[in-house]
Amino acid sequence: MDLNTLYHRSVECWAHRVNEVAEDQWDSPTPCREWTVRQLVNHVAGEDLWTVPLMRGSTIEEVGDRFDGDLLGDTPIQTSLHAAREAIGVVAEALPSQGTVQLSYGEESMDEYVHQLATDHLIHSWDLAVATGGDPRLDSALVHEVATWFADREDVYRQAGIVGPRCASHGDPQGELLGAMGRDPGWGPNHAGLARFSAAFGAGDVDAIMALMTDDCAFEATGPAPDGVRHEGADAVRAVWVDLFGGTAGATFSEEESFVSGDRAVLRWRFDWSNDDGPGHVRGVDVMRMRDGKVSEKYSYVKG
Repeated sequence: MDLNTLYHRSVECWAHRVNEVAEDQWDSPTPCREWTVRQLVNHVAGEDLWTVPLMRGSTIEEVGDRFDGDLLGDTPIQTSLHAAREAIGVVAEALPSQGTVQLSYGEESMDEYVHQLATDHLIHSWDLAVATGGDPRLDSALVHEVATWFADREDVYRQAGIVGPRCASHGDPQGELLGAMGRDPGWGPNHAGLARFSAAFGAGDVDAIMALMTDDCAFEATGPAPDGVRHEGADAVRAVWVDLFGGTAGATFSEEESFVSGDRAVLRWRFDWSNDDGPGHVRGVDVMRMRDGKVSEKYSYVKG
C-alpha cells in the first residue's frame, strides 16, 4: 500500500468514528485515561491542523500557539472533519516531493511523519469507537501496514513514554497492534465505569459515586482489624460516603494506578485530608467487582 493511501484511509477511518459521536458522549472516558471523548477528538483535530503548515515547510516556532486549547467550539464534529479534509489534501499535495518537516525533536522526513500521522489516526479511531460504543474493528490492511512500520519503533516509543506498557493481545493482528500500543484490546464498559467511578471519588460527589454502584453493592472498610466492616446495599454504602466526605475536612481521593480484567478491577489510590493537626494522608488499594460498567463490590485495603 502506498503511503498516501495508507494515510488517507486511516484518516477516513477516524472521520467515520467522529461522525458517530452522540451529543451525550463528549464527556465519556476513553482508553486514553487522561482524555474524554471531546479531548481525544480535540487532540486529533489539532494534529490535523498542524499537518497543513508543517507539510508546507513551516517550523514549530512559526506556527506558535495558534492550535493550543480547545479547537472544536460549538461544532466539534464539523470542525474535526474540516481539519481532516484539509490535512488529507495537503499530504496528497506535498508527500510526492519526498521532503522534510520540522518537528519538536528536529528535522524528519515527510514519509516518517506521515507514517506517524496514519498510525495515530488508526489507533485513535479504535479509542473513539470503544469509548462511544461504535464498531471497534479496524481495516485489516491498515492494521498490517501500521504494525509492520511500528515493529521497529515500539521500544523507542515506549522508552520515550509515548505508549504505555505492552498489554496482552487476544491473539489476532489487531489485538497484537493494540497491545503493542499499550491498549487493552478488551477495553469496554467496565473500563469506562471504573474511570467514571475514580473521577467521582476524586470529586467527592456522593450522588455520582452511587450512580456508578449497583443497587445490591457491598463495601468492606479496612478497620477495625482484622476483617473490617461490611456494608451491604446502596443505602448502607451511601451512608459511608456521606460520613466520609461530610465529616472529613479536605477529604480528597486521587488515583495512582488502575486496571480492569473481565469483571475484576484494581484501583490504587491516595486519600488526603486536613485537620487541626495539619494535613495527613494514607495510600491504599481497592479490589472491586464490576457488573455492566458499575461497581458491585468494593474491598478497601490501606498501607500501614
